[in-house]
Amino acid sequence: MGNRQNKQELTRRQRRKKEIISWLWAIALVLILRQFFVQAFVIPSESMKPTLKIHDRLLANKIVYKIRQPHRWEVIIFKYPEDTKKYFVKRLVGLPGEILIIKNGHVCINGKVIEPPKNIPTSLYYYSEGRSYYGIEEEVKIPENAYYALGDNSINSRDSRYWGFIPSKNLVGKALFIYWPPWRMGIIR
Repeated sequence: MGNRQNKQELTRRQRRKKEIISWLWAIALVLILRQFFVQAFVIPSESMKPTLKIHDRLLANKIVYKIRQPHRWEVIIFKYPEDTKKYFVKRLVGLPGEILIIKNGHVCINGKVIEPPKNIPTSLYYYSEGRSYYGIEEEVKIPENAYYALGDNSINSRDSRYWGFIPSKNLVGKALFIYWPPWRMGIIR
């Protein structure tokens, strides 16, 4: 009888040990994924409405910009240039070396009005009245290794019009997917 109890106790310990090892592997995998590949973010403001709403939770691809350069109109996540402890989410409109101005609510790059692709769920109008900041009412050249980003809800967005350019070293990743709330779940365009 004692021998049988010892075997049962041994198998319980082995199962417990295997379970602990499984949890440790799972935690290690999540930490590696978060550190290098994917990270979750929460939207704190209306600056990207209607694309992203307050309290939307999203996943960002952190490796994409190590493989390729960012593309115009992507929703990017970056460290805020004035406080790198904060993360911002905006739409990328200006690329390194381009000359940008905002006229009559439209972004002009190198002297031509650029329009967002049809798959972007909003017609973007960038307010410029009464302001004279980066790219508004006068042309600015985007420095090499820097980007220019705007919020989709331009009237409620503090973006490159206010604080200038985003150094490429501040890019964190591309916004991919809204995972919460469930009724808003989907790919970010």
